[in-house]
Amino acid sequence: MSEQIKQIIIESISVKQQLLNDETVIAKLDAISNIMVAAFKNGKKVLFCGNGGSAADAQHLAAEFSGRFYLDREALPAEALHVNTSYLTAIANDYSYEVAYARLIKGIAHTGDVLIGLSTSGNSPNIVEAFKAAKEKGMITVGFTGATGGKLKELSDHLFNVPSTVTPRIQESHIMLGHIICQLVEERYFAKG
Repeated sequence: MSEQIKQIIIESISVKQQLLNDETVIAKLDAISNIMVAAFKNGKKVLFCGNGGSAADAQHLAAEFSGRFYLDREALPAEALHVNTSYLTAIANDYSYEVAYARLIKGIAHTGDVLIGLSTSGNSPNIVEAFKAAKEKGMITVGFTGATGGKLKELSDHLFNVPSTVTPRIQESHIMLGHIICQLVEERYFAKG
């Protein structure tokens, strides 16, 4: 049993080590952070979407912006699109779950807002439709996926495709990448001087 546990930890470290050694990932983290700071400074918002564990990660990361990360500071306009259960269940029932995020984006998003979609496969139909709607609205799209990028690869202005096909390892890396962005954005947006 202990060898299995150690192997799981080794696999998680291996995926993160690949990200650490990928200079394009490091540069992308820096660039996305600057894009988000600029969006916030221009009165724009950041919206998050995901399903299952990725919905939990989307909500977690949105809360780091609208609440706080390290600094005691003002809230930043960030929201996870699935938190209104009355809306979500009504749209899923009356239309389809596939359009739940896209419909909300059409109603509340604006040009220059940022959409971050988390999908380990990159093929979640409701995230794909959300990214299509975001493109129509002139939003900046950032995909968090697994190794291939799936359909989100073509729809993302910026893509973090974690080098793994194992859902838990991908999600562990998504939250790490998201936390890095949260820290950089918070430091840069609220920098004194």
